[in-house]
Amino acid sequence: MGDPGPAPLVRPSLSRECFRRLEPAVPLTTSACACRDPCKPHDAGRPLAYLGQQTSTDQIETHHVRSGYLKQLQWVGFAGAVLLTAAALAGKFLTLPDGTAAAVLAAGVAGVGLVVLAWAFAGRVLLKEPDARWPRRTLMLWGAPLLAAPPLFSSDVYSYLAQGEIAARGLDVYSVGPRAGLGAASAITRRVSEYWQDAPSPYGPVFSAVERWIASVAGENAVVGVLGYRLAAVAGLAMAVWAVPRLARIAGVHEGVALWLGVLNPLVLWHFIGGAHNDALMVGLMLAGTACALTAIGERVDAVRLGAGVLLICLGALVKFPAIVALAVVGVVLVRRRGASYPRLAGMGAAAVGLSVVVAVVVSGLGNLGFGWLRTMTTSGTVNSWMAPTNWFGFATGWLGPGTQTMIGIGKIIGYLLIAVLTVVLVQRQLKGQIGPVTAFGALLAAVVVFGPVIQPWYLLWALLPLACAVDVHKGRVALAGLSVVFAVVIPPLAGNFSGKVMQLIIGYVGGLAVVAIIALIIRKTELASREWTTSPGAR
Repeated sequence: MGDPGPAPLVRPSLSRECFRRLEPAVPLTTSACACRDPCKPHDAGRPLAYLGQQTSTDQIETHHVRSGYLKQLQWVGFAGAVLLTAAALAGKFLTLPDGTAAAVLAAGVAGVGLVVLAWAFAGRVLLKEPDARWPRRTLMLWGAPLLAAPPLFSSDVYSYLAQGEIAARGLDVYSVGPRAGLGAASAITRRVSEYWQDAPSPYGPVFSAVERWIASVAGENAVVGVLGYRLAAVAGLAMAVWAVPRLARIAGVHEGVALWLGVLNPLVLWHFIGGAHNDALMVGLMLAGTACALTAIGERVDAVRLGAGVLLICLGALVKFPAIVALAVVGVVLVRRRGASYPRLAGMGAAAVGLSVVVAVVVSGLGNLGFGWLRTMTTSGTVNSWMAPTNWFGFATGWLGPGTQTMIGIGKIIGYLLIAVLTVVLVQRQLKGQIGPVTAFGALLAAVVVFGPVIQPWYLLWALLPLACAVDVHKGRVALAGLSVVFAVVIPPLAGNFSGKVMQLIIGYVGGLAVVAIIALIIRKTELASREWTTSPGAR
């Protein structure tokens, strides 16, 4: 036991050799220093002086304890990702009896829970002491095992494979569905959900070109094809990792917080990497384009960078159309620079529409894909999504007489009107300087997601990544994290059909959550021990 009194800030009696032993393997950063403003984005990752200049031995020891705790969380999350991948591989390639299938599902649920748990506990540290490097390193560690997994949480990637093969055969993906284009007996068609086997592609010409290219390389090899879409998703994620810190700096948010809440989010791991959704490419292009364009606008406008940013946004919209809202945000910033007025805003809007039309014509022409995407882009909206608030209206009132489907249609119209109204309000507030561009960006996309005709868990990422860069209130960050946790566990991880298998689901979830609860207690005990050690110098 040591002296119960407070330890001195500097211990001159220690020898130089002792100082050398205590020196960390890497320089300390401002994320571990309480004497600097942690919200200064330009301070992130900048080395502080070594021990004996501005830091004390207590700070060094605290840094080691904190780093050790975060490293433990890294490995807990990695174990979860490996467990999830192993469960998915077993469920995909092995024929399992019901009892064993429930155990495999339990392993998958436990893997999901361990990653979510590690992410949430890390956030308790990083929200107080942000670190921009930890989320980047952890994303690579947790994401690597998922690259080897079969499609997780959704089988949409098999629709991509079918659409790519249709395009590679010279057929129109905007007129022909998998069953008609490839035949009902095709192995590719059989992997596609029954719901989408007769549906044409709802995606823009940029993604259709990607689909065709992957099909030309992979042919009918599903493993190679899925890997191709995973790599496309990773490319989109890499653009997001580049863009998020830059958008956070614009909004005055610490990039470490934005990276943890945004790109390391379990939903990103599940649906961008695990599910290989094309939303990763859309979001990456949209975020990179927005960051590029906004950083080009200052006292002087860098026309080349601005043009590159606008082009990236347009390409993102030609993957999925909602990315186009970023043009509105950039346009308002340009209008404000010259003096905010409604006539200028109208002129800028006309210019943005004209430019996006030119890009769409060029891309569609060069890709030889035509303009059928204009009539099929609402295909996804035909799903009666139970997550979409606009559909709740129909589910709740369908019994009154006109029928559920009719009332759902009315609810969707109401949703579109709300999106239009909120867009006008948010653009006006940004024009008046009441909200910043990054906040407006996230809020516009949130309106599109919440009041759109369909909500899937991966759609939340359209808004969540820009909001992670904009929200600087602790309660707001906690709310976004809580929403992410709920949607991260709401869908069974193995992307299978569990209709008629309620008992298997119950056993799988109860078993998996029991494992997670035990690990949570252990992590909590470790957290309390490390917190007690760092706050009670007399106990050391």
